[in-house]
Amino acid sequence: MRLVAEFEIKCEALPLVEVASSVPEATLILKLQFNHGERPLFLVTVSGSSHQEIGDALTAAYDVGEWTLVGQAGDTHRYQVIPALSFEEQLGGHIDDLSGLESLATADAIIERIEVLPNGWQQTGWFASREAFDNFASFWQQNADFQLSRLTRDGESEPPGDGLTDQQQEALRTAYELGYFDIPRQASLETVAAELNISASSVSERLRRAQTQLIEETVATTWPPLPDRTTTH
Repeated sequence: MRLVAEFEIKCEALPLVEVASSVPEATLILKLQFNHGERPLFLVTVSGSSHQEIGDALTAAYDVGEWTLVGQAGDTHRYQVIPALSFEEQLGGHIDDLSGLESLATADAIIERIEVLPNGWQQTGWFASREAFDNFASFWQQNADFQLSRLTRDGESEPPGDGLTDQQQEALRTAYELGYFDIPRQASLETVAAELNISASSVSERLRRAQTQLIEETVATTWPPLPDRTTTH
C-alpha cells in the first residue's frame, strides 16, 4: 500500500531555516541533488521577496557555502546553493541517531516537496509502504517535532485546495467574502485581519501560503521554463 504524506518537521537546525527566518515573507521551495557526495546541491525556488533580500540572507547564512542565481521569472528566483556543511555536520548537535539519519536517504520514499519555514521544513512525500512511513515518522518524532497534516493512499483523488490548512481556508474565504479579491478591491488587508481577529501581517502570510499552495496544485505544471541567467557569489 503506497502512501502520500504531508507533514512538518520543526527543527531550526535543518538547512536553510536561517535563510527562511531572515525573510519570513518569502516562500522557499527546496530540492536536493544527492549525486554530489556528502553535500548535495540545493536548488531553491524563492517567491515573495526581492533578489537583494534573498541574496543577503544566503550570504549571511552559516550553512551556505556558495550560491548562484540561475533563473528569474517575475518575482520568482531560482538559486543553486552549495552547502557549507554536510547533513551530519549540520544536524549532529541536534540529533542523537546519526546512523538513523543516514538510513533515511535509502528509505523506500520520495520527498516530492520541501518548503523551508522559519522553524523547520514542511514536506510532501511518497512512501512505498506503511512501514516505510512509520520508520520515517518515528525517527523525526524522536529527534525533532514531527507533525502529520495528511496521510492518504496513493491514487485517492482530492479536489484542489485539500492541501490548505483550516486557517488558510478561513483566511481565503473571509477575504473573498469581504471583497478583498474584487477589482477594484472592496476590503483592505486590515479589514480582513479585524474580521479574523489576527494581525494584518498574519493574514498576509496565510493568504500568500494559501495562494502558493493552490497555484502548485493547479497551474504550476504549466510554468514556462526560466530564462538562462547566471550570477555567482
